[in-house]
Amino acid sequence: MKIAVIGGTGLIGSQVVTDLIAAGHEAVPHSKSTGVDVISGQGLDQAVAGADVVVNLTNSPTFDEASPAFFQTSMDNLLAAAHKGGVGHFVILSIVGVDRVPELDYYKAKALQEQILAAGPIPYSIVRATQFMEFMDAVMSWTADGETVRLPATPIQPIAAKDVADAVAQVAAGAPLNGIRNIAGPEIFPLDELGRITLSHKGDNRTVATDPTAGMFAAVKGDVLTDEHAHLAPTRYTDWLS
Repeated sequence: MKIAVIGGTGLIGSQVVTDLIAAGHEAVPHSKSTGVDVISGQGLDQAVAGADVVVNLTNSPTFDEASPAFFQTSMDNLLAAAHKGGVGHFVILSIVGVDRVPELDYYKAKALQEQILAAGPIPYSIVRATQFMEFMDAVMSWTADGETVRLPATPIQPIAAKDVADAVAQVAAGAPLNGIRNIAGPEIFPLDELGRITLSHKGDNRTVATDPTAGMFAAVKGDVLTDEHAHLAPTRYTDWLS
C-alpha cells in the first residue's frame, strides 16, 4: 500500500515510516520540511495523491487555548485533500482518556480532532496512547524548583515511543477500525513515584515532593489516563531507562 505519513519526520512519524517500509509498504513522510503545511494547505493535495492511507501525526505547537484552532484547521484541510484524492483510510494518534479531562485545553483540542475525524467522509482509525516515556524529563521540568521537583500522584501508564509507532503502523496497514484502539505501557505508576525512579536512575539528587496542585497533570482526576484493558506494549519503564 501507499501510505502518506503527515508529520512523518517527528518522534513517532519517523519510526512509523520505518516500520511501514520494513513491512513492504510505500510509506512517504511529509512535513513542513518537505513543503507540506497542514494549516495553509500548501502541498497537501500532492502529498496525499495516490495514497491508500493517510496517517496524521502532526501536533499543535502549543498546549493552550490556541490548540483547538490548530486541530480544526489542520483536520479540515487534510480531510478535504484526502477525500478529493480518494484515500480509503485515515489514521490519527490521540490520548487515552482524552475525553475525560475537560479541564485541559490540549485534551479538549485532541477530543475535537477525534470528533472531526469520526464525522468526516473517510473510513478511519483512532489510536489512543498513554503518556510517552520520552516526555518524562519535560514533565519534571515544568515544576522543577532548585533541588525539588513537585509532582502530583496522578496514575500514569507510560509507553515507549517505539511501541506507539509500532501500533500506529500496524493499524495503518490494516482495515479501518471506524473506532478507537487504546494502547498502553505494561505498568501503572503514580507520577510522583515515576519521577523518583527517573531521578534515581539518572543519578540526579533532586527530591520529588508530592504536590496535588503541580503541573498539567494536577487537573486529572482519578485514573482516567490509564487503561488496564488496553493493548499492552512490551517495554517496561526501567528497561527503557536502561
